[in-house]
Amino acid sequence: MEWYVMVLKRYAEFNGRSRRREYWMFTLYNIVIYTILYLAGFLTIRSGLGFVFFGLAFLYALGVLVPSLAVAVRRLHDSDKSGWLILIGIIPIVGLALIVLLCLDGTPGDNQYGPNPKAAAAPPAVA
Repeated sequence: MEWYVMVLKRYAEFNGRSRRREYWMFTLYNIVIYTILYLAGFLTIRSGLGFVFFGLAFLYALGVLVPSLAVAVRRLHDSDKSGWLILIGIIPIVGLALIVLLCLDGTPGDNQYGPNPKAAAAPPAVA
């Protein structure tokens, strides 16, 4: 849950780098929340309450749109790619390459987008 909250705290920060774990844990939590809201909507559609859940799912999607874009841009920065590459996701078939780019390991050490986030999370060496 800390990875999800970390992304929300860095709400509109498009600078810097994000680890793979940060991006994919945020994505996993989003998928779980969407699934729960849509499933609740489909199960309660006959009572008329389903539209409330679909509305909540829509509002949630709007609420996490900017953090989702920001963490994806930071993830691309970690592998030393421009954040503008996120736009290839809107091209059919070719957009699947974005998934590959988001799965790549980050560049070791510092790059033009900042210090390695893994280095900051690594335990100190014992002398």
